[in-house]
Parts: sequence; C-alpha cells; structure tokens
Amino acid sequence: MKLLEGKVAIITGAARGIGEAVALKFAEHGAHVVFTYVSDGSKEKADILVEKLVAFGVKAKAYQSNAADYASCETLVADVLAEFNQIDICVNNAGISKDNLLLRMTYEQWNEVMQVNLNSVFNMTKQIIKPMMKARSGSIINMSSVIGEMGNAGQASYAASKAGVIGFTKSVAKELGSRNIRCNSIAPGFVETDMTNYLKEGANADKYKSMIALGRFATAEDIANVCLFLASDMGNYITGQTISACGGMNI
Repeated sequence: MKLLEGKVAIITGAARGIGEAVALKFAEHGAHVVFTYVSDGSKEKADILVEKLVAFGVKAKAYQSNAADYASCETLVADVLAEFNQIDICVNNAGISKDNLLLRMTYEQWNEVMQVNLNSVFNMTKQIIKPMMKARSGSIINMSSVIGEMGNAGQASYAASKAGVIGFTKSVAKELGSRNIRCNSIAPGFVETDMTNYLKEGANADKYKSMIALGRFATAEDIANVCLFLASDMGNYITGQTISACGGMNI
C-alpha cells in the first residue's frame, strides 16, 4: 500500500544522506518529490536522484536553492506551486555543523549554523503554510537532533540551533492545528552518512556505539521511515512532538 499517493513533498538538502533517503521513501510511496541542493558540486548527485525518483512513476524535480536565504525560499515555493499546484508535505532537512569549543568559536561559525539549521526552517515554513492553510491540510517535519535535547561539549551552536527547531515546531503546531496542519520534529542520533563516516572509524567507534542502547548507528532509511510515518495518515493525530530516533542514546 502506498501511503503518500498523489501528495507533493518538498525536502530541503536532499542530494545525499538523510534527505536523499527521505526522497526515495516518499517516491516509493507515491509522492511527487521536489528537493533542493545548494552547491554546484551536488548537481550531478541531484540529477541522479531525480532519475531514481521518477523510476517510481512519480514526478520529481531538483532545485538549486539555499533554504537559509529567505528570498530563495519565496522563489522556490512559488515555482513549485506553479508546476505542482499543491504542497502537502515539507521536510526541513538542510543542516550543517561547525563544531568548536565555545572559547574558540567565532561569531561567523555561530551565525552560519543558525542561518542554515534554524533560519532555514523559519524561511521554508513561512512560505509553505499559506497553501497548506488554504487546503486545510499539511504535514511539516523539521529535522532536529538528539544533541538539541541533550547538549554536547563543543557543539554549542549546533545544540542551540536544533533546540530552537524543537521550540519552533511546538509553536507552529499550536498555531496551525486548527487548520489540520501538523508540525513535528525528528531528533536523530548518530546516523550513517558521509558527514559521520569519521565517527565509525578508528578507536572511538566503539565508544560512540556504547552510548547507544541498540548498539549501532542509524541508517538514513531508519530516519526516512519516521518521516514517512509523520507525513502519512498513520501520524494524523500527532503534532507538536519530537520523535527521538536515536536508538536509545538519550536514555
């Protein structure tokens, strides 16, 4: 059974990693998928992903767009509505980390993380709620992190940005619940992606796994499955929540 048949989803930062897995999962379940990437170097990966998505028999399009830039989000959403006529699901997935001890952290490092991890969520949500309110339906999924719940030395900017996502999610859920628009966040722990390859190698690998009750890192598909649940009617009575998809890391 396809859980998202005929829905239109926007996913930011989906040329690789978790975003790519979410895009593939949504297409597998019948959603038309629009996704963004930022750098010129990601265009080839984006084009390959489009081919994989349309193989599921859905429409798919990649946009080079920066979710951290408000004007770019305005243009993106206008273009998507012009071509697809609706937006049913938005996954705010774009994110970065610039880890450093607070004593050494520069304002530029702090600000860049806030722009990409937190401001981008505002930018996209601000744009997509209008068509969702008109349709009186929608699911917004914001990618937080277990670090936003726990904090971590050397990750003050990342933790603050991801905690901000959780607070934003709860507020949006309260504002838009009467319009049948749901807003939730997901807090992954360690996920096997290109960004975390260094964690799986060397002497520290066992240390990181020992922090996780299930004893392994998540796969990107593990997180995509949670997104599918929240995007579909299976999660239609869940809003304002943060699902900690961290394998028990935060116990």
